[in-house]
Amino acid sequence: MKRKILIPLFVVLAAIIGCGIYLKSSNFNTTADSVSTNKVKKRKLNNKVIPTFFFHGASSSYRAEEHMANAAVKAGAADQIIRANVFKNDKVTLIGKLRKNIKHPIIEVNYANNYSVNPDDVKAALVAVQNKYSYHKVNLVGHSMGNLLIAHYLNENYANKSLPQVQKVVSIAGHYNGWLGEGEEATSALKKNRQPIHEIPSFKTLLGLRKHYPKQIKVLNIYGDLQDGSRSDGSVAVSSAKSYKYLINGRAKSYREVEIKGKQAQHSWLHRNAQVDRLLIKFLWKK
Repeated sequence: MKRKILIPLFVVLAAIIGCGIYLKSSNFNTTADSVSTNKVKKRKLNNKVIPTFFFHGASSSYRAEEHMANAAVKAGAADQIIRANVFKNDKVTLIGKLRKNIKHPIIEVNYANNYSVNPDDVKAALVAVQNKYSYHKVNLVGHSMGNLLIAHYLNENYANKSLPQVQKVVSIAGHYNGWLGEGEEATSALKKNRQPIHEIPSFKTLLGLRKHYPKQIKVLNIYGDLQDGSRSDGSVAVSSAKSYKYLINGRAKSYREVEIKGKQAQHSWLHRNAQVDRLLIKFLWKK
């Protein structure tokens, strides 16, 4: 069942201004090496291969994922990057072909519907690559709204054994209890168990994770504090990002939080931050 959660207009505007990420660059044009997923034969990857999928934020594109992906390749942690373009009808076109000897591929996911939370975009991308390359395990990385896509995907598909099993999740600047400007909930203080004292309605839709967040998943939660007195990255309050722990506590195999501090902790800079690069490379690939 398709589930879409619309983001208020002012939030989209904030994302455009605050994130400022490549509105004109969400290029869905295919190239000569494009792969239509319903016209190719399936090729099975080595059982040890675990693809890592990157999901961008609102009003953004795959280009927001490129710095992190390229850093992983440069560090020798990942060895190839391809792209999955997800259209509004959940049709997926793959740009690039994975090499036969691939070990640590990255898939940059680019979705046309980049203004609302549609977990079917996650499912469509994972299934399209699965249909072509037959893999069984996967890692997921989200920035900003991309984290909500991942969270809702897990909330809705936890019992679906036909889907790849998620091993690790990296959450970067996740606004689980709202953006700044969405009311008092977005800056709500947290109880000792990280439950927000004031919960935004969309946070409540994720409470099911407390009962069925997959227990094999290891989680790294990265968020920013500009240290300007706002206790935020300029768009997401620290408390909103840290509320993720309440949703998955007692379920995730492991959970770690890392706070990035200073000017480089600004919301749109967190996916272009060398410290963040090192953290996710070590967490995902132990490099």
